[in-house]
This record gives sequence, C-alpha cells and structure tokens, in this order.
Amino acid sequence: MATTRLIPMHQNKGKSVSQCLADRTEYAKNPDKTEDGHLICAYECDPATVDAEFLAAKRIYADRTGRSQQSDVIAYQVRQSFRPGEVTPEEANKIGYEFVMRWTKGKHAFIVATHVDKAHIHNHIIYNSTTLDCTKKFRNFLGSTNSVRRLSDAICMEHRLSVILNPLLSRGHYGKWLGEKKQPTFSDRLRQTIDVVLKQKPKDFEHFLLLMESAGYEVKRGAHVAFKGAGQHRFIRLRSLGEGYSESELREVIAGAKLHMPGKAAASKPNKQVNLLVDIQAKLQAGKGPGYERWAKTFNLKQMAYTLNYLTENDLLSYDALNEKATEVSSRFHALSAQIKAAEKRMTEIAVLRTHIINYSKTRDVYVAYRKAGYSKKFYEEHTADLLLHKAAKKAFDAFDKKNIPTVKALNIEYAELLAAKKKAFTEYTNARAELRAVLTMKANVEKILERDKNIDTAIIFAENSLKDL
Repeated sequence: MATTRLIPMHQNKGKSVSQCLADRTEYAKNPDKTEDGHLICAYECDPATVDAEFLAAKRIYADRTGRSQQSDVIAYQVRQSFRPGEVTPEEANKIGYEFVMRWTKGKHAFIVATHVDKAHIHNHIIYNSTTLDCTKKFRNFLGSTNSVRRLSDAICMEHRLSVILNPLLSRGHYGKWLGEKKQPTFSDRLRQTIDVVLKQKPKDFEHFLLLMESAGYEVKRGAHVAFKGAGQHRFIRLRSLGEGYSESELREVIAGAKLHMPGKAAASKPNKQVNLLVDIQAKLQAGKGPGYERWAKTFNLKQMAYTLNYLTENDLLSYDALNEKATEVSSRFHALSAQIKAAEKRMTEIAVLRTHIINYSKTRDVYVAYRKAGYSKKFYEEHTADLLLHKAAKKAFDAFDKKNIPTVKALNIEYAELLAAKKKAFTEYTNARAELRAVLTMKANVEKILERDKNIDTAIIFAENSLKDL
C-alpha cells in the first residue's frame, strides 16, 4: 500500500451543495476509470443516485435537529493507493470497503470507486458527513489523517500488502513517486503472454502450460491454475484475469470450440443490482420531507427501468413466467443448500471417526497392558487419559462390523471428495442465492405496481413511460 489521505470536500463558491456533490461523485464513478462502473460498491446508498441521497440526508438532518450547517464541508473523501502489481482491482475495492466500514463504524453511507486508469490502482472513497439516522455529523479532528493512515496500514498488513513506514508529507499522489509513464500491471503482462502463447496453437492445455513455462512463468497446477512471473511476489490465478481468461475458456479456445478475444477487461461484469421500490407515501407519513420524496421518485423510476430490462432479457414477460422462474430458482437454491449441509454433516462424522481410529491405534498397547495387569486400579489411575480415549473409540466402532471399519486412508479420500463437491456446490449456491434475490426483488416490484391485477403488460407500459422522464 502506498498512500492514504483524508480530504474534506468543501462546497465550491458559486455552486450549490447539490452541484458540488454531483461533480465529486461523478468524477469518482467515471466509467473510463472504473471498468464501466463495475469497480464501484456502496453502503446504504445507490451509486446511481448517491449525490441525491446524501443531499436528502442533509435536509432531513436540518429538519430533525433544527441546526444549520456552519462549515462548507459537504462530504469526506479518502484516497487509498496501492503499489503496482500487489492487488487486483477487485481486491483493492474489497479492501477499500473494509476500511471505510471500520472507519465510519457503519454509521455513514458511502461509495468506494476503484480507479485503474493509472499504473497504481487506487480507491476514491466518499462518505456522507451526515450519519444514517440524520442526527449527527462527522467532525474532522486533529490527527484524523494519521488515524486514517494507521487504520488503512493495519488492514493492508492483514492482507499481507506492503505499507510505507514514516511517509513524507506530500500533496502528490503515488503515481508521482513512480513517474508519470503508466506501466502495465503483472496481470496485464500475464494476459499479453497468454495471448502470444495461444497464437502458437498449443495442442492441449498441458502443452499450453509448458509454453507458459518456456515464456518465463512459474506454473502452479491444481484446483486453480496460477502463474508467477519475474518480479511477482504472489501467483495470479487465471480466474482473476477476467472474461476470456478462465481455465475453462482457455481449454475451449485450445480445443477449437471458441475464439480467443485478447485484451478483454480484467474484471468480470456483474448484473446491475436491483432494489425494492420505496413506498413513498409510507415514508412521507413517517416524517420524510420533500427532498426525500424527489429522490425516492427518481430512485423508483430507475429501479423499474432495471426491472424491465431484466424481465425482457430473461423472457419473463408474463406474471406466470416470472412466478415459475421464482419457484424454479428457489427450488434450486434450497436443493444446493441441503446438499451443502449434508456434505458438512458427513465431513464432521468423518473427522470424528478418523480421530477415534487414530486414538484407538495409539492407545491399543496401553489397553493391552491394562488387561494383562488384571484391570489394575493403580494402572488405570496412571493411564486414565489413554484408556478413556480407547474406550470412546471402541464405543464409536460399535456401529460397524469389525471387518467394515474404514481405514484412515479411505476416510481421507471420502473427505477430500466431499470437500471438492461442497466447494463446487457452494459456487453454484452463491450464484443461485444472488439470482433468487434478484428474481424475488423483480417479483415484488411488479406486484407492487400491479397491486391486485397481475398483468405484466401494465408494468411494462409503466416502466416504458417512466423511462421517458429520466
């Protein structure tokens, strides 16, 4: 990790708070810097409407407390930069999220935008000066920058990243220390090498790995193929390189089943997360003001647009189809959940039985000596621990025929198979859970619009008309 700075964001002269928030957040969200917006995460706000949400919170704060803002600080920004080649954009984004959650203690809404337009990956973290409950504000304090740096350094060390000890005060960014010329990252170099090797038409995947070794890369084989080139401290997995570079995709390219498209983005692009529509009237009755109402209307329009896109892309243009899809995804999710739980239960049983077998083997000689001693009380007192372990092991074996007690080797093989199956199922489980949340959210949004009449065409017309107002 390189540098970390806490920067109060002031209201510019001649501009409203709304304009200033929009300018600052739009810069952070720049799609050219954030892989088309896919390196942005948020807490208690939507990145698309973060400026409006921050502003609404400030207005609610004024209404609830009766206090007017004395300073021109409208939000706070933390710039967090990383040494080139140490982290992937996705890792940097996660570290940024972890940092700001610990810094704000989850009391302030924020966005984390990871920029990859320079040689050094860096985060732009913007959090609202107003708390989520709209009753307090963050107060900058003497030494806050040092506190930010210490926390960020601690998190980086937890993730085994480098930190700068005793950094010199500077108004420049980390890129200034490296020179202005942008250098390719280790991931960029690995992608380029893969592109060159694939042009040599390897006959199979193993031949591809041998060519990569000839190109100067150390290859780690196993469940996740990874490479380490000159100057790298850590291996880079294929799956972290993004679309077009996973092991399965490269195997298809080598087999001639698909074409390789070099130069694709390093980050995979998840679908836009859709949220539940806001019940505006209920919120207004609960005390929300006109500012919140304006934000909520915009928010609802955007969510309906996202809902419409999802329904169209997935051919769910009838309520019955949507309901059937929800049932199907729910069934798959629960089946995977049951599969994982069954695997975990059996793995626990194996671990216990394996321990008993090992304990039985270790304590058998002690038990034989105890029996030869005529079950001496004195001998028992001297070897109580071993004899109890032996007794527990024999009791566990009662459920087996003596000839059918499995070996430790057989149990290890079964455990490894269950672990592999669990990992595979967990990946599917994670995807199914995300899909289930999306489908249920869509279904709830449609039902909210339709109310009693569940005619999907009505929802589509509403959403299409709403798009014109955006």
